[in-house]
Amino acid sequence: MNFIGNIIWFVFGGFIIAIEYLIASVFLMITIIGIPFAFQTLKLANLALWPFGRQSVIVDRPTGCLSAILNLFWLLFGGIWIALSHVLFGLLFSITIIGIPFGAQHFKMASLALLPFGRTVKW
Repeated sequence: MNFIGNIIWFVFGGFIIAIEYLIASVFLMITIIGIPFAFQTLKLANLALWPFGRQSVIVDRPTGCLSAILNLFWLLFGGIWIALSHVLFGLLFSITIIGIPFGAQHFKMASLALLPFGRTVKW
C-alpha cells in the first residue's frame, strides 16, 4: 500500500513540492548562514518525494542548545508558514475519505516543517 500511495503522491503534487524545497535549498546555500537551513529543506524535500512508509523521529543523540536556537530562527523566519501551508493542505485533503491518507502525510510534513532541527526521517 505504501508503494501505491507514494506513486499517487508523486504524480499528483509530491514532485512539485520536492522541487520547491530543492529550489529553496539552492537559494539558502548561496549564503554561509543559510547552509544549515538548506540541509533542513533538503530533509523536507526528501520526505516530500516519498512520504508513505516514512516517519519523522527525534534524534537520539543529544544535540544541545544549538538545535533549539536554530529551530527558533527557523520558526521565526519561515517555518511557521511552511507548517501552516501543510496543515491547510492536510485539512483540504481530509475533506474526502479518499484524501485522508494524503492529508495525514501533510500533517506529518507539517510537524517536521515546524521544528526540523534535531529530527530525522526514517523508513
